[in-house]
Amino acid sequence: MTKNTGNQGRKPSVLDNFKPLLIDVALPLGSYYLFKDAFGTSTFAALAWSSVVPAVRTVGGLVRERRTNALAGLILVVNVVSLLLSSVSGDPRLMLAKDSGVGSTVAIGILVSVRLGRPMMTAGMKPFVVKGDAAREAAWQRLVSGAAAESMAFRSRERAFSVVWGLVLLAECVVRVVGAYTVPVDTMVWLGSVVLVTAMVIGFVVSGGLAAGPMERMVAAEVAAGRVERPEVAVAA
Repeated sequence: MTKNTGNQGRKPSVLDNFKPLLIDVALPLGSYYLFKDAFGTSTFAALAWSSVVPAVRTVGGLVRERRTNALAGLILVVNVVSLLLSSVSGDPRLMLAKDSGVGSTVAIGILVSVRLGRPMMTAGMKPFVVKGDAAREAAWQRLVSGAAAESMAFRSRERAFSVVWGLVLLAECVVRVVGAYTVPVDTMVWLGSVVLVTAMVIGFVVSGGLAAGPMERMVAAEVAAGRVERPEVAVAA
């Protein structure tokens, strides 16, 4: 005889873990390049059309749950800022600096989300900690809910992860704005990419050592201690 546990015991798939990133980030970004490059629309039109999904997700969250979808809301705000900045033209230094307007919006959004108790970068980090494993998913939920002994430390590391990325991205924006008005334009064209890549490397190293690594060890310890049971798929009669 087989015991059916239904969806409760279903192991989260890779798609389940990455769904927030796919819908709220990858889909709007992908649609922007699709409209702009494949369909040949203007930058303004591509930004407008790629804002549809995050706008629907944000409004839907407010209507159904009385709360905002953090990632979708951030992408929507970034698109609105990009729409406003897309009209900027003329001064080459201003053109170089305007990209920092989008980056700083992302950075400030991340820092505000921490202040509101909903660290935005968690959605991007969680799939790599949980690894699609049901027991690790259950351990994660216990840690974030306060039901585990290490919950307080876990939530502190979760906030730290977003704070690191918010500060790194904000610093990157400041450096690029300063460079746009102090470094020769031809140099800043390629130096801006170097600054971005450097900031990303610093973000990964610092956030990994300060937050993601310790959180992964806490999740593993919660599972190893036997406080999280692996779901049984079937029980033989």
